[in-house]
Amino acid sequence: MDEAENTALTDEEIATQVQGGQQELFGMLMERYEPKLSRYGRKFLASPDNIEDIVQDVFISAFQNIQSFDTSRRFSPWIYRIAHNAYVNALKKNSHVPVTLFDFDALVSHTVYEDPDELERDQKDIKAMIETSLEKVSAKYKEVLLLRYYEDMDYKEIAEVLELPIGTVSIRIKRAREALKKAWDASGHTL
Repeated sequence: MDEAENTALTDEEIATQVQGGQQELFGMLMERYEPKLSRYGRKFLASPDNIEDIVQDVFISAFQNIQSFDTSRRFSPWIYRIAHNAYVNALKKNSHVPVTLFDFDALVSHTVYEDPDELERDQKDIKAMIETSLEKVSAKYKEVLLLRYYEDMDYKEIAEVLELPIGTVSIRIKRAREALKKAWDASGHTL
């Protein structure tokens, strides 16, 4: 197979080939997921160096356990589950690390602005306020918000990553929104 054919393969097809002995193709999965897993990690951990190390550990773990991956399922939730566990473990080791900026445009209604400068100023203010509020939301709620609104996962994928029933994911997202709004309001802001 040439490089053009390899890039057309799905993640699941690549994983199947890696399981079949074409281990060099694992690098393609690393290229596809390194930016995503790093971005996801930055939402949990403050140190970029630490994130790179953890992402490398995630890939090592995924490679070592690739035979356990069920190729009839989607690869994305499987590797995100490995990353999730690694980030949670890192948080446990260093629980004072703050969650960094998270974009909650989907959760906050905005005014229509005619002046682009005013819009940009307000967006920066809103993001700063949300970041402050997000730090006050419990970890179980942060993770569902991050996966849903930043990693753009659907409820089923979040359920796979967190190993929870879909109904529980739905309830957590609802409660997470409420907790975020409550933290926001407690800071003297309104949505």
